[in-house]
Amino acid sequence: MQLRTEEIEAYLLVVELGSVSGAARHMALSKSVVSKRISDLERSLGVTLLQRSTRRVQPTESGRHFYEQARAAMAQLTRAAESISKTSQELCGELRILAPMSFGTLWLSPLISEFAKAHPRLHVVMELDDRLVDTGYERYDVAIRITRLGDSALIARKLAVSRRILCCSPEYAAHAGLPESIDDIARHACLSYSNSPPGQIWAFRGHTPQAAPKIIAPRGVFTANNGEVLRDAALGGHGIAVLPLFIVSRELAAGRLIEVLPDEAPIDDGVFAVYPRTAYTSQKIRTLIQFLQQSLSSPPWEPRCESAAGTLDVKPVLSV
Repeated sequence: MQLRTEEIEAYLLVVELGSVSGAARHMALSKSVVSKRISDLERSLGVTLLQRSTRRVQPTESGRHFYEQARAAMAQLTRAAESISKTSQELCGELRILAPMSFGTLWLSPLISEFAKAHPRLHVVMELDDRLVDTGYERYDVAIRITRLGDSALIARKLAVSRRILCCSPEYAAHAGLPESIDDIARHACLSYSNSPPGQIWAFRGHTPQAAPKIIAPRGVFTANNGEVLRDAALGGHGIAVLPLFIVSRELAAGRLIEVLPDEAPIDDGVFAVYPRTAYTSQKIRTLIQFLQQSLSSPPWEPRCESAAGTLDVKPVLSV
């Protein structure tokens, strides 16, 4: 029996993505090439691995057993290759990164480009998607998430603080006025983020450490699953939004957006690197996280303040 790693890799991806076409796109191959690899693998094993339908491809009972064993074996091969690379102090193999769309395009992409340039033997794959995924099942090595993490089966490493700002355009403020309190927000048109509950329920910090957060459910007149779309709606005068500072910092500095109720701060999010909780954490993941922690220790989207000695960076306190 002769097994080829490219055939096994194709099979694993078909199971994880649920389709041959999805695996083909992922591998940058034609659908016919992936189908042939699966057929060749089934012929070598002498069993049917997949049940094919018009809507979805699912593993058979034998296919599920083979998937679990083969996935573990491929992971072991990857670890073996990475352990060899340690002797030359070079990272190798593939590093798959998932990141949110806006944060990825605005701030993360130049950092990942710099990281990839520093490790030329490493094949970096970066995908942008705002949805939450199972990083283990969809085979991402690490995901960047901007959230308030609770209990999780994932390991999370904090990279930075993501401050959120209540803001609107000067034009909206001119014709609708500004709220005088958090409760007064209820009479205003509000813009909501639909990808997560915190985007639809706004939470503000109490004025003392002991005070409970103030939580409101704003009246949404415009909803989107992307922060840049909501920023543009705010710029267009559609209403008030709570948005990450990394999305609106330039607009605030230029006066195209103004901060609303500056004494009432929305609860911060964190920028986290998360990865599956396993007994082995690869050197490539550890190196990436260390690089991002160092690069974002003074977040570039934070405003700079002037002092008598010159310009100082505002550095949020990080807990890692």
